[in-house]
Amino acid sequence: MKTYLVTGGAGFIGSNFIIYMLEKYRDIKIINLDKLTYAGNLENLVNIESNVNYRFVQADIGDREAMQTLFEKNEIDYVINFAAESHVDRSIVEPDIFVKTNVMGTVNLLNVAKQAWLVGDDLYKEGVKFLQVSTDEVYGSLGAEGFFTETNPLDPHSPYSSSKASADLFVNAYADTYKLPVNITRCSNNYGPYQFPEKLIPLIINKSLQHKQLPVYGDGMQIRDWLYVEDHCKAIDQVIRQGKLGEVYNIGGHNERPNVEIVRAILDYLKEHVDSEVGEHLIKHVEDRKGHDRRYGIDPQKIKEDLGWYPETTFEVGIKKTIKWYLDHKNWLDNVTSGAYQGGEICGEV
Repeated sequence: MKTYLVTGGAGFIGSNFIIYMLEKYRDIKIINLDKLTYAGNLENLVNIESNVNYRFVQADIGDREAMQTLFEKNEIDYVINFAAESHVDRSIVEPDIFVKTNVMGTVNLLNVAKQAWLVGDDLYKEGVKFLQVSTDEVYGSLGAEGFFTETNPLDPHSPYSSSKASADLFVNAYADTYKLPVNITRCSNNYGPYQFPEKLIPLIINKSLQHKQLPVYGDGMQIRDWLYVEDHCKAIDQVIRQGKLGEVYNIGGHNERPNVEIVRAILDYLKEHVDSEVGEHLIKHVEDRKGHDRRYGIDPQKIKEDLGWYPETTFEVGIKKTIKWYLDHKNWLDNVTSGAYQGGEICGEV
């Protein structure tokens, strides 16, 4: 049985990935490693916690001793590194935390995996792979036309995207210098179940249901490509099993929308199906974020041609599924916002 070490597995995309993999495969083992910061929530995984092929370990990817012990006690075949501080606004306030986790934590994980898998000079155990889950934000901002491809230079503009770009460069360096078997995936904005409500879609749902103001940055016309999280999980699975070593794969949803259009779509659905008092009067335009990229757009042609993956979920279908999930899981929403963090004062993005 192949053993997957999924770091950040109690977070939004990580928990969706674990659920997807354990439902699809009966012959794999998954070790979920998570530090359990505010965005990590084991409630996401309550339905699979009794699965004999699943185990949770609480630890920090930056803890060298803990990572070494984990690799020594387990025959790990794949590392899928979701672990990251991911909220742009938090990175503007506390960039050092993002460097510590996203850069130093990744380097630590690379070192431990290299040490555990190395069997000779630049020779590694057969079939092992380190997959770094990254973001389209490392490419910077697009103009009105065109799309990011894997050949675009890295041009990050925020402390968050700079930390992710740095991590990507280290992963590439370990592939070039030490021949470590790696892949990097760069995705567009994810949405779907279990997303912490500091990000745009669950934040708007949560605040709308409470009739609170919905702060929108600037004119709200910042454009993002939206990817349903299950489609992303399928893509990562494809890259793990079939991705050519050393390659980068962009994963996009072909669902570009301005932020304010996303807000209006949520309000329209809630007004029609849930609460007639919800409406655009709740929107409040606020000062734009520092260094706010105007547009992201992913060209996923490479992963489609090489691995046969394509996004299956249109935004119209995905946003309805997402809203319905949050409406059906109000207890989950209440629980994750019951602590010191109450959903922020601004509309976040991936």
